[in-house]
Amino acid sequence: MGYKTLQLKLPADYTNEEISQAIRKKLGVKDFTFVIDKKSLDARKKENIHWMLGLVVSSGQFKGSAYEQPRPLDIPYRKRSKKVIVAGSGPGGFFAAYVLQLSGYDVTILERGSAVEKRSHAIGMLEKDGIFSADNNYAFGEGGAGTFSDGKLTSRSKRISAERQFFLTEYVKAGAPEEILYMAHPHVGSDNLKTIVPNLREKFHASGGTILFDTMLVDIEVKNNKVKAVLTSSGKLPADHVVLATGHSAYDTYRMLMKRGVAFGTKNFAIGHRIEHQQSLINLAQWGREMLPGVKAAEYRLSTTTGSGEGVYTFCMCPGGFVVPSAAYDQHSVVNGMSYYQRDGHYANAGIVVGVHPDMLKGGKCSANEALDLMDRLEEQFFDFSDGLAVPACTGPDYIKRQSSNHHLKSSYTRGMIAAPLFDMVPAFVSKSIAEALKDFAAKLKGFDSGTLLGLESKTSSPIQVAREISGRCEGFDNLYFVGEGSGYAGGIVSSAADGIRCALTIAGR
Repeated sequence: MGYKTLQLKLPADYTNEEISQAIRKKLGVKDFTFVIDKKSLDARKKENIHWMLGLVVSSGQFKGSAYEQPRPLDIPYRKRSKKVIVAGSGPGGFFAAYVLQLSGYDVTILERGSAVEKRSHAIGMLEKDGIFSADNNYAFGEGGAGTFSDGKLTSRSKRISAERQFFLTEYVKAGAPEEILYMAHPHVGSDNLKTIVPNLREKFHASGGTILFDTMLVDIEVKNNKVKAVLTSSGKLPADHVVLATGHSAYDTYRMLMKRGVAFGTKNFAIGHRIEHQQSLINLAQWGREMLPGVKAAEYRLSTTTGSGEGVYTFCMCPGGFVVPSAAYDQHSVVNGMSYYQRDGHYANAGIVVGVHPDMLKGGKCSANEALDLMDRLEEQFFDFSDGLAVPACTGPDYIKRQSSNHHLKSSYTRGMIAAPLFDMVPAFVSKSIAEALKDFAAKLKGFDSGTLLGLESKTSSPIQVAREISGRCEGFDNLYFVGEGSGYAGGIVSSAADGIRCALTIAGR
């Protein structure tokens, strides 16, 4: 049995029978099987929106060898006596731990928060009653920040194909929709992630791994450039290797590591606000209609460079999603977006952010510690404005005109909004750049400038970056590694997982 590849152009609401009919017509075969290899939506022309499918068709009528799946990730197993401690159960930490466990190590994951079931309850209390949990919130808890997010699985890195395939395959085995293997912009949704993450946990347990929930990394014991043990909120644990995957919000952990000689520098990141629209407005602007059978909800990705040279872009766009209170610490105010798999909410939201460097915010040379202090103060100021989780907000037109919004504001955000001069609550160059970008984006996406801007978007990535080798090992340490978003070298679920996998393979190779 041989195979052939085929590109098909199909309507947005195509059926599997239409795929089969097209295969018969184009390849002239009756008996065959097919798998979708790639799938993307072409919406460049509103009058002809269609799916582009890349297929692998197998048939006894074709000459040649059978189709072979891509070569799986090579994980070198041998029984080892070494103990590895991994701090953080997000994608970077979990997949580093899982691969190390499969390689023969004795691996323990430390997670400052709780398992998904308990974490979900705490987040429900936050949304409903405004009760904040220091260890179970949108930033901390099993699965990291990504568990309660839109679950986008895109990555711009071209050098992680084997790691990406391993990660996606494990997600599918744990309950993710199979389409994530071939969609151009795969997405699982927070509702699916709340099932996937516990299933991965059970798989890790079955491989012999240990997870200690409600256990925070407090300190590290260092001797002769080696971490000998980690100190946790539950006691001391010896370690032969330590992998840190604490996420981009663990400022307390960063500060502890700096005191222990781990070197950090500052890096570019971005700050701004969330902007929210009716999803029907985005659909109309993108598709020329409010609904398109076969497609869940319209997306967008917008960017521009202002006249003064500032880069402004939309970040983490959540179709049919919700704006959520995502601060990592009490009496801080940060917003982010999330959505469910069906993306059928009434609103669309995205970060609208300006690329910055900590030096720009300070007005001079800024150290890593000072960068964290700057972000803490900014997040506290947004909290202090309403003395709670209600967020400062204003409409796009009022933001451009620099005037407070007087009319009633509507949003998916459950903790309430307060009309505010949002443009005066971030650095002047940031608000000026966003105002200019709103006009530019409206020229690309009709009605974009009519959206509501909410709160502070400050977690696009970490403002600091650890000094580390390509392997992920921290400079000056023999057995301390830092991976994922918190390291400053990854951004998002997929790249963080790939960073953790590569680090694990490096350790296993040593």
